[in-house]
Amino acid sequence: MSTTPLTRPLVTSLIEDAVTAPSMHNAQPWKFVARTDIGVIELHGDPLRGMPHEDPDHRALHLGCGAALFGLRVGAAHRALKPVVRLLPTPDDPWHLADVRFDGPDDADSDLGEFHAALPHRHTSRFPFTEEKIPSEVIDELRAAALLEGCRLVVPGAWHTDTVMNLVHASELFEAADEAVRAEIAAWTRTGAAGEGSDTEGIPSYAFGPRQYDVTSPVRDFGAPRQVPGRVSARFEKRPQIALLGTVGDTPEEWLKAGQAMQRVLLQATLDGLATSLMSQPLEWPELRSDARDPGSAIGFVHMVFRLGYGPQGRATPRRPVAEVLTFD
Repeated sequence: MSTTPLTRPLVTSLIEDAVTAPSMHNAQPWKFVARTDIGVIELHGDPLRGMPHEDPDHRALHLGCGAALFGLRVGAAHRALKPVVRLLPTPDDPWHLADVRFDGPDDADSDLGEFHAALPHRHTSRFPFTEEKIPSEVIDELRAAALLEGCRLVVPGAWHTDTVMNLVHASELFEAADEAVRAEIAAWTRTGAAGEGSDTEGIPSYAFGPRQYDVTSPVRDFGAPRQVPGRVSARFEKRPQIALLGTVGDTPEEWLKAGQAMQRVLLQATLDGLATSLMSQPLEWPELRSDARDPGSAIGFVHMVFRLGYGPQGRATPRRPVAEVLTFD
């Protein structure tokens, strides 16, 4: 059993690892409370950083917080701690998402330390990937990563890939026709113009990637309505290699599991030398989301679509200072 005290420097370093996680539009919708007297770190969701138009049920918010939770577990394993997680520990407080203790058995998350080196290198890439096929053994590793977190990763066949890509393009039309959604996206992009939000959050213009000559890629164009100086255009891969992450159920607990699986898959892909990006556009529209799943698969609900391949890794996007997301009690 771990007897390591939760000192302020230790907790701070754990949260630094946790907040490398991806989140919708890099909103970073998490808060942590360290209760050092009882050896617990609490994870809370921050509804003020939600997306009421694109994510009204807060599913994507839970995914981001789940990803941060996995990063915390990785940081703990790297430091030879024994993390034990309890999801949704306070039934009357839906924003209290998890408690993490560090007094688990000796084998608690002991295998996660290997992911620590990937934490600072996992970045979303909105650049073109090559047409090189990902080896089957690498795909099998990614599937195993999802299974270890209680989720499934499905690599669609040709017809299913075409279906998902059609849903991507349909979601682009939905988005273009919805002024509130466009305004919400604009609120989380950063081009250096006056009046934009903090430069420690959101999607900076250097992470937009190039404009697309065609419409084959499932990369969301955050810079579409704006003029970004120096932004070039490029052709993306003709048939993107995608994978769908899902669960049987569609509850907050399942969303948190999916968020942890999402980060585990992304970190495994990073270790395997893959570039990655996340695509959620068709999953933000109820009338499209149900069509993303393969009716013959064990997945009941799709939570994320990954774009995988070989190409530029992308640059790190900013993160809020730990002092803004961590309190000690």
